[in-house]
Amino acid sequence: MTSVVSSPPRTIRIGSRKSQLALVQTYWVQEQLQKSYPNITFEVHTMSTQGDKILDVALAKIGDKGLFTKELELGMLNQEIDFAVHSLKDLPTHLPEGLTLAVITERENPADALVVHEKHKDKQIDTLPEGAVIGTSSLRRLAQLRHHFPHFTFKDVRGNLITRLAKLDAGEYDALILAAAGLERLGMGDRVHQVLPKEISLHAVGQGALGIECRADDSEVLSLLKAIEHTETRDRCLAERSFLRSLEGGCQVPIGVNTEISGENLTLTGIVASVNGQKFVKDTVTGLANNAEALGQELAELLRQQGAQEILEEIFAVIQRGS
Repeated sequence: MTSVVSSPPRTIRIGSRKSQLALVQTYWVQEQLQKSYPNITFEVHTMSTQGDKILDVALAKIGDKGLFTKELELGMLNQEIDFAVHSLKDLPTHLPEGLTLAVITERENPADALVVHEKHKDKQIDTLPEGAVIGTSSLRRLAQLRHHFPHFTFKDVRGNLITRLAKLDAGEYDALILAAAGLERLGMGDRVHQVLPKEISLHAVGQGALGIECRADDSEVLSLLKAIEHTETRDRCLAERSFLRSLEGGCQVPIGVNTEISGENLTLTGIVASVNGQKFVKDTVTGLANNAEALGQELAELLRQQGAQEILEEIFAVIQRGS
């Protein structure tokens, strides 16, 4: 009688950036998968990305093609890791050949948040004093805030979340604009002074959600990851990413979105703004959630007809000049 020797369970290697927030997110994914598959070993492997290493230059001037993802993607293509956990807003809409966006996890609050210095604890964003120094590293936030609050002074802020908050508390800024989701995930939700309404700041594409990227031909990993997919978040984010892709915008351009699902319908709102906030186009489309990517394309075309392409071309020209 021939005995059958079974293969030992595969060890799945998860890639992550080394930042505190990235690790919190990655360990959460590891924990969820370990609960679903107790007989499989999931190991976390960390890497530093270009975006983690260059902290003294504004993000828009470095370029945004894989700024926080390229090294992890090379790790997957070289078989060093099996999948990578990304903040979805950092993941380019065009992925390298051989890789795919496997799943999108349930979204935290995608909104932007106002975090203030102690001396402004009695203020909201519309009652901060003229000339208040607002820190942000996002052109999207900068454009929208300049549109609504031209009397503020805006200053770039880089570094991890702890570093940014330390600079705020030291008095270098009157307030910061940060992602509410990142603060919540790090247990710093008490620092959220005000969640900015969508009328003031539409959030980044994919903000608040995690995107899991893996090799397109790894059927085992693709199957395992389905355990942590969140359908509503997936539909919302696919619409947002399609909108961004259709406008050929990267992570560091002033494109903002908001998505809502009601029953079978998805409503997608998007804006494209000039960096100075003076040019601003905005519109909304509604359709079936299972047709999310087509909705994103539809909205992009609507905004093109209103001048979005010209705004983006001006921005790209400025960025390429290094201005």
